[in-house]
Amino acid sequence: MATDVVGLTKTFSGHTALNDVSLTVDDGEFLAILGPSGCGKTTLLRLLAGFLAPTAGTIAFDGHTVANERRVLPPERRHLGMVFQSFALWPHLDVAEHVRFPLRHQRGLPESLRARPEARVREVLELTGLQKLASRRPHELSGGQRQRVALARAIAADPRRLLMDEPLSALDAALRDDMRREIQNLHRRTGASIMYVTHDQSEALAMANRVAVMRDGQIEQIGAPADIYRKPASPFVAEFLGNAALIPGDWAGAAFRPAAGRGAVVWDGSDVAIAFRQQGVYPLRPECVSIAPAEIGDALTGIVANALFQGRDVVYVVETAGVQCRAYAPPGLSPGDWVRIEVNTAVLAPSSAIRERHA
Repeated sequence: MATDVVGLTKTFSGHTALNDVSLTVDDGEFLAILGPSGCGKTTLLRLLAGFLAPTAGTIAFDGHTVANERRVLPPERRHLGMVFQSFALWPHLDVAEHVRFPLRHQRGLPESLRARPEARVREVLELTGLQKLASRRPHELSGGQRQRVALARAIAADPRRLLMDEPLSALDAALRDDMRREIQNLHRRTGASIMYVTHDQSEALAMANRVAVMRDGQIEQIGAPADIYRKPASPFVAEFLGNAALIPGDWAGAAFRPAAGRGAVVWDGSDVAIAFRQQGVYPLRPECVSIAPAEIGDALTGIVANALFQGRDVVYVVETAGVQCRAYAPPGLSPGDWVRIEVNTAVLAPSSAIRERHA
């Protein structure tokens, strides 16, 4: 039961919002669609939902075409759930009525649900922890509770696909963490495919089985979170996903010598994509960097440009060779301090180990 997108293109008044996008989402998979504003990720989701018609290309659900440039199956016939950024709750309906709505109005509802709508409402309220709030209306709920109502409504008809358009962006940091866990639990318990649009890299890495990074209407890279993080395919992916600094220098095979280094400063670039070598840069992650007060003769130094207190550690922004990189270190340094920079690319765990922890 796969979702197949082939050569999908969408233009608006001559502007190409989506350009020849192809991907497959397997049954039960959680795909995060990640990218900056204007990259085309919401357009892709709206095409999947049936709110827009493609200019070119096809969308198929389970081998059946639901959209191409000649024919578009309407949203209510696609048997999917949608969670919007704004929650989109109706002020005159209580929680139970929101859950009941798709059971009454969605076409193609399985007979097993049509025959027992009230039992299904109770099941969904229990699944989302809303039993005690069933008679409340949206204005009587907190932000997190309203988001759970939106999720409950989306899964009420037991869809095989859930589309989510930045559903947590309106919540504060603590609620976002709680709702991430709620959505992950919901994914495990329902088994539905989830296509989740976000611009938040931490959400994408923490929640998804795969991540599609978009730029300018195209998919720049798609893969498991660990693989994309450890092996970005382009400088854009490296900077957007994980705050990598692009350090200038010279490549000799898999060996990289930073321009600011003296002596035998060489970094291993075995896993670095060809695009970085072509541009003469190295993607340096914060966790690969350690810093300490500089001493005479240090091979690679920089100056602390900023210090961001994060509790146990401080995120130091260090400038070297005209580029700013980040490093995690205990408190004790201040802007303006000269520091020794040491790099250990081996601190990144193997992708297989990260994937096992993620699962």
